[in-house]
Amino acid sequence: MHTLEQQLEDTLTKRREISKIRRLVVNPPNAIDFSSNDFLGLSHSNHFKTAYLNELQQLPTILGSTGSRLLDGNSAYCEQLEKKIANFHNSESALIFNSGFDANAGLFSTVPQRGDIIVYDELIHASVHEGMRLSRAAKCLPFLHSNVEDFERIIQWVVAQYPGKNVFVAVETVYSMDGDVAPLNELIAVLRNFWPRKENGYVIVDEASVYGHQGRGIISQLGLEKEIFARLHTFGKALATAVLGSETLRQYLINYARPLIYSTFMSYSSLASIKCVYNVLEDGDTVPVQKHVHDITQRFRNNIRLPSGTLLPSFSPIQGVVLNGNASVRALAGYLNKKGFIVKPICSPTVPIGRERVRICLHGHNTIEQVDSLVKEIHLFFQISPSSSPVVEAAKL
Repeated sequence: MHTLEQQLEDTLTKRREISKIRRLVVNPPNAIDFSSNDFLGLSHSNHFKTAYLNELQQLPTILGSTGSRLLDGNSAYCEQLEKKIANFHNSESALIFNSGFDANAGLFSTVPQRGDIIVYDELIHASVHEGMRLSRAAKCLPFLHSNVEDFERIIQWVVAQYPGKNVFVAVETVYSMDGDVAPLNELIAVLRNFWPRKENGYVIVDEASVYGHQGRGIISQLGLEKEIFARLHTFGKALATAVLGSETLRQYLINYARPLIYSTFMSYSSLASIKCVYNVLEDGDTVPVQKHVHDITQRFRNNIRLPSGTLLPSFSPIQGVVLNGNASVRALAGYLNKKGFIVKPICSPTVPIGRERVRICLHGHNTIEQVDSLVKEIHLFFQISPSSSPVVEAAKL
């Protein structure tokens, strides 16, 4: 009989054999970052670092959280910070979670009531799936990615089959793997056709701070604040997460969201970093950074040419080079890593089979020269690769 250790090792061996093993990797300190989710480059900002160190000097002598927020982890400092966040995003309230995963799991596992329906984009984040798995919803129904017609078809079916039930719609403003932007205006228009007064249709959006005035997000950019039931903001993808919504929603999550209730809350030093992020955003320091990110994104797409594979049609800083199979994306990523660029292969099951890609993220701290050098090395890879074929220009924005 196999021991448990042997059973676990056998399972890992099978994953290695199909090139799907996951590993923890330490990035070389001098490599060029084209992978992280810190799109505004705040983790590389000397201005942010100076502001953060100054803020630390003003903190209470207790630096740790000391416990769950509902016991000893709460503070006036945190509650003032949440009011600051809510005001910045034109929201009634804000509630900080330790992570986006915790926030989504807490929202979707508790807010839908017994018999309600969740309709979600098929590419929604795994944290939403975790929340849905624990929820009391009668059904969780996917719609084709950003497909308004399919979304309308499903909503029409739900209204006919589950009259009077709440319907929660889960989308992201910018999808983390494909980098495309959700058609929010069109999706909301469908909901309002069925519920003109927002009676039963509720939208929950995972936001992206690389868009909108001073990084307020796409919801703010489109003026949709009043149309959205809940928003998740991850502070430039550099820190924790706040859920924005009504005061009633905030109090409900405080009472029922288990990731909040039973987790040790973040430390004062983490809260200080979030406060400094918002000070930087409010001061307008990231406005030229946002422009730079979008400029180098356009430059990357204008210059890249692929002899095989596909460049995903993304306006955002998230760019994906889709190749045929896990081995191919690992080969390209490995080649670029050896050339000093941090990029990561995204393989199935994280993405569907046939949609494996090298995920490239552009940031405020990336220079034009670095972007041009990355493009050059991608071209060289295809020239020396045995599978290279006649060059076909990638789709432009």
